[in-house]
Amino acid sequence: MQYPLSEKIGEPDLFVGREKEFRLFNKWLSNIPKRLSKSRVILARRKSGKTAFVQRIFNQLWYQNGSVIPFYFSFEEKNIWYPDLAINYYRAFASQYISFLQRDEKLVGKLLPLEHIRQYGVTNSIEDFVNDVDFLLQNKTIAGSHDLMWQIAYSAPHRFADCYDRRILVILDEFQYITQFVYRGESCEGEPDETMAGSYHSFSESKIAPMLVTGSYVGLLKKIIGKYLQAGRLKHTRMSPYLAPQEGLQAVYKYAEFFQEPITNETAVQINELCMADPFFISCVIQSDYEERELLTSKGVINTVHYEISERDSEMSKTWNEYLYATLNGINNIHAKSMLLHLTQKAHQYWTPKQLKEKLSLELGINDIQKKLVMLSEADLIDRGSSDIQFCGLTDGTLNLIVRNRLEEEISGFKPDLKQEFSTKIEPKTADEMQGKLNQLSGYFAEYQVATAFRIKQQFSLEMFFVNVFDNTELNLTVVKQRVQIQRVDGKVFEIDIVAESICGRVVLVEVKKRLTKSSLEMVEAFLEKVNAYQQKFPEAVILPAFLSLNGFVSKAKSLCEKKGIGMAVRIEHY
Repeated sequence: MQYPLSEKIGEPDLFVGREKEFRLFNKWLSNIPKRLSKSRVILARRKSGKTAFVQRIFNQLWYQNGSVIPFYFSFEEKNIWYPDLAINYYRAFASQYISFLQRDEKLVGKLLPLEHIRQYGVTNSIEDFVNDVDFLLQNKTIAGSHDLMWQIAYSAPHRFADCYDRRILVILDEFQYITQFVYRGESCEGEPDETMAGSYHSFSESKIAPMLVTGSYVGLLKKIIGKYLQAGRLKHTRMSPYLAPQEGLQAVYKYAEFFQEPITNETAVQINELCMADPFFISCVIQSDYEERELLTSKGVINTVHYEISERDSEMSKTWNEYLYATLNGINNIHAKSMLLHLTQKAHQYWTPKQLKEKLSLELGINDIQKKLVMLSEADLIDRGSSDIQFCGLTDGTLNLIVRNRLEEEISGFKPDLKQEFSTKIEPKTADEMQGKLNQLSGYFAEYQVATAFRIKQQFSLEMFFVNVFDNTELNLTVVKQRVQIQRVDGKVFEIDIVAESICGRVVLVEVKKRLTKSSLEMVEAFLEKVNAYQQKFPEAVILPAFLSLNGFVSKAKSLCEKKGIGMAVRIEHY
């Protein structure tokens, strides 16, 4: 796959999971060519992965080269004069549109000059490019035409879709910033023009160029959409910051592999549990600046997670403290903190201002309590119920830990013992319980588990994991890689699940099969083809082939393994 749009996540392979979300959106995307898809907004708090998600949608659509052309624009958190925004927006749209038509991925990240866009329009008989660019160039210095410049820009996706019978997906990331940082005056003084969001009022109903909108402040985004786009025009989609548990564990393994952070299979499970399958939290722990960080023991995991929650300079704390600082300082009231902490601790129960006043003995009137609760909800620190007077805490474990660590001592008089809570949460009753959990996960993560065990043990004989091994001399592994691609002389490309290199020049090649049926003769023959391709590429290497098949081998496959000296295993014996 190609990634013409540089994704915020960095290395594309770090993107993990979101299968449920992709099932929903792939169905929605498939209906765009038929004019059946209504514009959508993704509602999710900060660090939920929504930008990575919509950027991946862009790259998939671009790579598929189908009937939907993706356009991605992120509104920035900095002041801008709106004629400049108009030009930037139009250049981004035109560059991405041309890149799709020409199949030139370099143009996605490169804003073409207006003159180049015009020339492309002349060369390829795209009259709209010529007319639009002429208008933008001629009217930037004419004050009375700035509204028309912006109209030329924001209407371009719909106009091009209509004029050239195209379907265009308009992805607008961090949409709330269009109301906070766009100014009518060139000096960007005074108040920003929050009505800029209303530019999309009619185009939000477009079926030939539907919109996909995101924002990091749910309360504010909903308010903007309700006021300027009319809430019913965009279908709301909630995105949880948390992955499914199995997806979270995959993220732990991937991040540890990419950042070369030693973990064990046991601590991988523990990191995922304490981080609640939150990929941002997992990333913070794997890359933590904690001086005594080590993730090979339960104690090390607990201490590192605790550091990320409690240390003000940790990446996790700094990210959330920004979020809390503006709201709590804006309210600047011990009563608001008390309500936030209480609602956080009782996250599954709705409370009214009257109930909170009685429960917390608040020295405030009901109306004042209501106002502070509304402010907390608009800052995405609490949720509102079906009525105007119902409020509850967020069922957001990560944010709740931060709130408790910051406020509990001030409000309740004692500091929470989070380390003890973490220990209780991850400590298995017996060693057999952890072994059983790892065995259960093998159906999903066998490849990761074997690679992780190889990295941790380093010095071992291959017979520790496989039978039928022709060389039992102890290995001393220096490199363990996963999903290694090898290209044969004739151009055919193979992918080997695990390649482990020993300092002595021997190389272990492992095939992992997790199917519900036994591995067949054809599968073993295909693995031998990979082994031969690797040997041709690295003739000096002494190869030790091994095959893990969690559901066993058919008799012919087993016989071929025995004949060719391929190590065999039907379970992971040593994690």
